[in-house]
Amino acid sequence: RLLIAHWFLPPVTSNVTFDFATMNITLSKQNTTDALLNISLTESDYLPKVEEKVKDYARKATIKGFRAGKVPSGVIRKMFGKTILVEEVNHLISHAVSDYIRDNKLRVLGDPLPNEEKARGIDWETQKDFEFEFQLGMVNDFPVDLSSKTKVTKYVIKIDDHVIQETLEDIQQRFGTVSYPDVSEAGDNLSGELTRTDGSTQSTYLPFQKINPKEQSKFVGLKKDEVISFDPLLAFADDVVRAQVLGLPHEEAAKQKGTVTFKVSNITRVSPAELNQELFDKVFGKEVVATEEDFVQRVKDTVSENYSREADLFLNHEIQHQLMDHTPVTMPEAFLKQWLKSSSQGEVSDQVLEKEFKAYSDSLKWDLIKNKIAEDLSLQVEGGDVREKAKQMIAEQFGGAAIAAQLGDKLDAIADNYLSGQDGKGENFMRVYNQLRTEKVMAAVKSKITIAEKSVTLEEFRKLASAHNH
Repeated sequence: RLLIAHWFLPPVTSNVTFDFATMNITLSKQNTTDALLNISLTESDYLPKVEEKVKDYARKATIKGFRAGKVPSGVIRKMFGKTILVEEVNHLISHAVSDYIRDNKLRVLGDPLPNEEKARGIDWETQKDFEFEFQLGMVNDFPVDLSSKTKVTKYVIKIDDHVIQETLEDIQQRFGTVSYPDVSEAGDNLSGELTRTDGSTQSTYLPFQKINPKEQSKFVGLKKDEVISFDPLLAFADDVVRAQVLGLPHEEAAKQKGTVTFKVSNITRVSPAELNQELFDKVFGKEVVATEEDFVQRVKDTVSENYSREADLFLNHEIQHQLMDHTPVTMPEAFLKQWLKSSSQGEVSDQVLEKEFKAYSDSLKWDLIKNKIAEDLSLQVEGGDVREKAKQMIAEQFGGAAIAAQLGDKLDAIADNYLSGQDGKGENFMRVYNQLRTEKVMAAVKSKITIAEKSVTLEEFRKLASAHNH
């Protein structure tokens, strides 16, 4: 993951000289996003540490011909002097770079990139003074407009009787009785082998309800091993379903034209479950719902909650892109590409960068904007907040407030164990921390911008979401 250090703090001047002991450090800004950090070391900068390390080696070294702890310093210098010098200079340079970035409040992206050509030219046997150069990628300060002038639309999905009926039918199908008839009828789903126009084959599944009504008759009256031909563009209006049937990425599936063949291997028929107590118990738990009226109302409540959550996610998505589209963030793209390649140990090629850098850059820009908002509004996430969020997530996963009440204090231990993780690296902690921080940022943004509500049908909302090309 990207390292972001102090990016939100005030900028430094174009050329700054900073003394680290007697060391000379100079920052030269090439432009608003790229800079060179030059470090000059004299013998007095590193010699005390080198001498200290030599003495430490002499006390601990076990060398044939010398008593333990009595090895002369001259012998240590001859045997280990170069190694000690390289280690101490590298240690000193590493701390000098990080301290300089911190003390001068530089907004740095990625890690400083050393000038390897200069480093390779060092003669560690004879040189007393050294010069190092590091390339820095930086980002300037930028404003985020969180005023009422920033406007987004929140879509409120109307849950009508058609949606509820559609949901009830889907529940009855999902909990229905499955059979495998010899001959297909309307509503039966088919699985088998599809041969594409180029002759390649793919095991696939044809969901009858997703087939264009005008084409459905072709898939009725079929038997196992029977072969039919059809045009995917005519049979499936939904691009996503068509891609799944063809077994191709969405972009490739959209380009497929012509007739394919399909050999039936299985016919699956689902007889809808009846609206009775057995179904009520399967859907909501034993004896939670007792009547059909209560079941339908519970379904309505659940559907409303689910679509409200979808609408909130869509709103968050719209806010994110509204802010990204109207927040001027200039990043060191050339530096970032170079840094990604150098830090990937050969795993990131130019081809990978060309394909994925835009998505990476957008993700980074959004992180920068969130960090800026959190800094401007003094939004903080404490360890206790993360723990409470983890407890809430665990409780929801296993049954909600009732489970939380049953577990009592044990829930604290479960949450602590989850946050520390089996590997002890705290990845779960950071995942929950980042989620909670994003929630706080979004809540703060929503309280400051203008959000206009617009009522839409479920079908209208689906079209909006489908047409969303961000």
